[in-house]
Amino acid sequence: MSEIKSHEFERFAENPAERFRVFVLYGPDRGLVSERAGVIAKKTGIDPDDAFASLKLTASDLQGDPGRLLDEVNAIGLFGGEKLVWVKGASAEKALVDALQILAETPPESSFLIIEAGDVKKGTGLRKIAEPARSIAAIPCYADDARSLNALIDQELSADHLRIAPAARQRLIEQLGGDRIASRNEIRKLALYCRGAEVIEEDDVMAIIGDASTVSADDAVDAILKGDRNAFFHATQKIISSKTPIFLVLQGCLKQFQLLDQMRAEMDEKKQQAGQVMQTLGRHIHFRRKPVIERALRTWQPAAIAREMNRLQAAILQSRQRQSLEESVALLTLLSTTLQSGRGG
Repeated sequence: MSEIKSHEFERFAENPAERFRVFVLYGPDRGLVSERAGVIAKKTGIDPDDAFASLKLTASDLQGDPGRLLDEVNAIGLFGGEKLVWVKGASAEKALVDALQILAETPPESSFLIIEAGDVKKGTGLRKIAEPARSIAAIPCYADDARSLNALIDQELSADHLRIAPAARQRLIEQLGGDRIASRNEIRKLALYCRGAEVIEEDDVMAIIGDASTVSADDAVDAILKGDRNAFFHATQKIISSKTPIFLVLQGCLKQFQLLDQMRAEMDEKKQQAGQVMQTLGRHIHFRRKPVIERALRTWQPAAIAREMNRLQAAILQSRQRQSLEESVALLTLLSTTLQSGRGG
């Protein structure tokens, strides 16, 4: 097995091409997938912008031509030398999986292959081939935890010789984490705003990143739970404009309904009020969001919660299977949930 854990990646990335010719990156954090793929591409020593030595494809380019990937990987560059083949937007395409199976057994000798995939389920598709193979580097990319976000903040701010106050750091972390590229861009925006200052304060974070929906799904999820259509449209439009995947809202909404389901079960079993359950199962929720969750607990009944969880799960599956329709599927599903909330669940 050649799975590269998150804490191992930086050391691995010092010389990834030394051991591997094939790299499969996957996970829900598409920004991190893209960022790490770029690091590996750079380390191959092949210029990704050199049309004679590098080829970029999408998974859809391989549909209807199952042998193309093998042909491209095994082809010699126009002027000789090594070649880079970079596939983006992969999921569970049969042509891609079949080609990877062959490459796992006979890796290319003069080419590098980088595959960027989404949130592939363990034991299926590309992961089923890549994770057990010694010849393939399987690199999972999950949303940053607090430790990773702190490291990212320190890395970006140190470049501008900036320090950040504890309260400001905590406020900043609350706004980050859904997507690595979006998080990095927000920190850089903050650093630019505070250039020339010695310490970043909480007011600085609120001034430049107070519009949290650019990197967080919370505003959109809260609008959905409140049944506020205008707020929903406003929040999702800003998320789309910031290049943050709308899938994160779909995923965040499902997690919120799963928590509501757990809380409602606790209420019914112990004959408790919404406020009492919030004090136990809702302790981790940010204080500004607690009134929204508490109201949802009062309006959404168990059967309706179960129905919405099924719809959200079906939408997530559909968006994974047909990524070209991801935005449309997510927005239609989430709007329907918003309308349902407005009618009292």
